[in-house]
Amino acid sequence: MVAAAMLEGLPPNRAAHVMRLACEEGTARRIAAIIVETFDPATTAAAAFEEAPDTSGSNNGPWIVEAYFGDPPDEANVRALVGIVAGAAAARAASFDRVDERDWVGASLEGLTPVRAGRFLIHGAHGRDAVKANDIAIEIEAALAFGTGHHGSTRGCLHMLDLVACKRRPRASLDLGTGSGVLAIAAAKLFKRKIHAGDIDSVCVKAAGANAKRNHVAGFVRPVLAKGAAHPLLRAGGPYELVLANILARPLRDLAPQIARLTAPRADIILSGLIGRDVAGVTAAYGVQGIALARRIDIDGWTTLLMQSSGRRRQKP
Repeated sequence: MVAAAMLEGLPPNRAAHVMRLACEEGTARRIAAIIVETFDPATTAAAAFEEAPDTSGSNNGPWIVEAYFGDPPDEANVRALVGIVAGAAAARAASFDRVDERDWVGASLEGLTPVRAGRFLIHGAHGRDAVKANDIAIEIEAALAFGTGHHGSTRGCLHMLDLVACKRRPRASLDLGTGSGVLAIAAAKLFKRKIHAGDIDSVCVKAAGANAKRNHVAGFVRPVLAKGAAHPLLRAGGPYELVLANILARPLRDLAPQIARLTAPRADIILSGLIGRDVAGVTAAYGVQGIALARRIDIDGWTTLLMQSSGRRRQKP
């Protein structure tokens, strides 16, 4: 079984319930995306993968989509979501079961394949042989099951970060909602400077710290527990020339005033965790703060935005 698209979400020790469905690739990806978009990412995760790829390399093997839940899911609600993107027959075919921690961790360890995004290669411990001489390699513990770099929003952020690095070396950078720490680690490896990072989830903070140590950038990345930028260390680290926030549309809109206050004029702001319909609302929220859209990347149905601060007077929150 080869995981072709692992989506971020739930830490494995809270995965108690699973929905599974066999379908074709596009359908599997769309179902995984709508599950992650609809449910709380702190208690839900989804994966879409090719179950038995053929030997010809045509990538036409059957696909499986799995959604993991920390609490018993409302099966009718989940089936309704499946039906939206895959039809009534697929909704009826979806199966529900319980899963223990060992199942999830084992699947994650087996399924984490190296992922390239620009100069970056995200890999697990067993994928070190894939690292090439010029790669910026980031090793993430697969058993954490989230923030592995397979999600389109994470890859989009890494591509944008690579673009920013081609034109500047920010003196101060901030990663909000750091998750596994992959973006903060990537920035630390690029710029060799301190990267401030925070997350609302203590599990993520611990994981990000461990991953920073694993990647030999613990001196640059020391995540803190914080809601948004509401931590003295994060506030004191500004003004930031680079901000990364791979979260979801609503918190990104809510964070616009905080981010505007913390950024330097002409700062680069990378936002993700969005689907297409979210873009207008997010860009409007940042536009009010004098922050304009500079570039957009879409990967696997997820949108990443590069916003830039104009330096003009911002509206008070």
